Amino acid sequence: MRVRTWGGLVGAVVVAGVLVAAGVVPWVLVADAAGQAVGDRQGPLSAATVAEVTDQPLPAVTQVLAADGSLITDFYDRDRVPVAADAIAPVMGAALVDVEDSRFYSHGGVDPIGTLRALVADLSSGGAAQGGSTLTQQLVKQVLLQDATTTAGQQAATADTVARKLTEARLALAVDARLSKSEILTRYLNTVYFGHGAYGVQAAARTYFSVDASALTPLQAATLAGLVQNPSADDPIAHPDAAQARRDVVLQRMHDHGDLDDADLAADTAAPVATTPTAAPPQGCAQALGGGFFCSYLRTYLTGTLGLTDAELDGGGLTIRTTLAPGVQQAGDAAVVRTVPRDSSLAAVYDVVQPGTGHVLAMSVNRTYGCTGDGCTSVDLPTAAARGSGSTYKLFTAAYALQHGYTASFTQTTSDPYTSTVYKRDGGTRGVPYTVGNAGHYPATLDLADALVESSNTFFVGLEDHLGSVAGPVHEAQTLGLASLTDDDAQQIVDGEQGSFTLGPQATSPLDLADAYATVFSGGTRCDPTPVTAVLGPGGTQLAGSGGALDTGDHCTPGALPAPVAHTLAQVMRGDVESDIGTASRARVSGHDIAGKTGTTQGNVSVAFVGSTPDYTASVLVFDPDQNVDVGGFGGGKSAQIWHDAMAPVLAQGPTPDFPAADRTVLGVPAGGDCPFREGDLALVC
Repeated sequence: MRVRTWGGLVGAVVVAGVLVAAGVVPWVLVADAAGQAVGDRQGPLSAATVAEVTDQPLPAVTQVLAADGSLITDFYDRDRVPVAADAIAPVMGAALVDVEDSRFYSHGGVDPIGTLRALVADLSSGGAAQGGSTLTQQLVKQVLLQDATTTAGQQAATADTVARKLTEARLALAVDARLSKSEILTRYLNTVYFGHGAYGVQAAARTYFSVDASALTPLQAATLAGLVQNPSADDPIAHPDAAQARRDVVLQRMHDHGDLDDADLAADTAAPVATTPTAAPPQGCAQALGGGFFCSYLRTYLTGTLGLTDAELDGGGLTIRTTLAPGVQQAGDAAVVRTVPRDSSLAAVYDVVQPGTGHVLAMSVNRTYGCTGDGCTSVDLPTAAARGSGSTYKLFTAAYALQHGYTASFTQTTSDPYTSTVYKRDGGTRGVPYTVGNAGHYPATLDLADALVESSNTFFVGLEDHLGSVAGPVHEAQTLGLASLTDDDAQQIVDGEQGSFTLGPQATSPLDLADAYATVFSGGTRCDPTPVTAVLGPGGTQLAGSGGALDTGDHCTPGALPAPVAHTLAQVMRGDVESDIGTASRARVSGHDIAGKTGTTQGNVSVAFVGSTPDYTASVLVFDPDQNVDVGGFGGGKSAQIWHDAMAPVLAQGPTPDFPAADRTVLGVPAGGDCPFREGDLALVC
């Protein structure tokens, strides 16, 4: 490579020497000596250095798309969308070549006439080598400058020294030997900075004229070609007069080289600079067009779970297809602020998961993601385990009991307050017994189904007494998908025999809570929550990971909960929403099967509701993220209202399926017996 590139440069200089005065020959020898010194010191050009200019993919914008294909946001450091040669108007290439490098198609990457004249002038004056750069040399400089990650690297890429210019020329010759003229021109147009944050001709065409690069007119192409030398000073938006003067220089060059006739030159130079600016595409999650919190969760998932790097996301030119359902997201966004205003100290968090797939459909918070000031936060509240979710945990105790000898008809009588026969106030097996009361008046005698619907604290602590340990309910919660209950947390609860577990004091992730409930409402299939369905490379094919194709599929485990138990629990929990004795009547949407469970932590520092149809499982938590304060009311208040307001417009789009029938054996209903448990209850389908 060294012989080829340096030989080409020396040859170019020799040819040029024939065309200049004889007095120039000594300076040719000086240039030759300087070039040899650079080559001896730096050695042969490495294949990697040449490939950096010729083959390395250009950093490009990554698109993040919702499930319907609409744009959520873009990830990028530089606004660049590389396009093929046939996606660039031919007049754009002509304008650039005419004004920047008219001998582009005849030289070998270094223009012998321009280079020699620049070297002679600068060496004779003792100044830095400058001027005479071809488009190929400019491409080399742009790539090295844009790839530099340090100040020193940027300075080295732009230093006005003979050594740097000669090294640049060596690389330009190598690039010309490897790429066709069309490839060099296309790569240049996709690389160069045009101002206003636009890198490459496609971004520039969109930024200044709101068109694609393929639709550029001669006037627009001349304006853009005039920008590459000084995009700030010749900015057609900020400095239209300067831009017009520079554009007219380009138009004249186009006329001189036969790319513009007399009539067009006269008409075009008489026209003022006209732009139709387009705002830069959204950048990152703080500028997401919707679902900012979902976007943040997605990015964490892409880097943490799928192992992508920030560099791949911000410059890989990927297409990320996500699970976000825009209609569901928009309805959730409106619902949370309707009940809990944006300027409230309380946070209202709403997460939606699709049962049976784990697809995360929406994440809404009564905050704006990524900004500063009132009503803003960058905390991932939809996933963070910040507060408890109260009696929603009773589901885990019920699910475990129904698999271990108990039926929905299991009946017990508990006093109010009720003193546990197993658990102690401070955990363990010694000390003051654990005593619990109900939040309101409840019948002393209840069966499991009614106790779950009415949310009797005394019944469920009594049920834990029957079970003899909290280990079963704790591990059941994990089995169903409550990932925020870590193994360490679970072991601490089990070892401490913390009878309060069934009342849900543990800090709980709203997303994980929705996912665990979705296992029940899917018929017992547990799925890991996921925000992504595909990650495509620039060519449109599935991106490969370190171990092969990137795993963006669903991760589900059928039978995590036996289907008869799951179906029965769903039918029972319809009573919380649809029956006269339920605690979440505000969540009711007429004409649709809706099951759910409310929750309120001690001191009312958080209230929760998890509701579901067969297609949508959504959790709602309301709490103060900064301090423990009484948020007012119970889970059947603010949380159930938000759920209703968010889901009602979604369910109104069309008919929804019903939950499968309950299982008679799990219900504990004898053959031929009636399904209703008592007067006024929901008539269970069995």
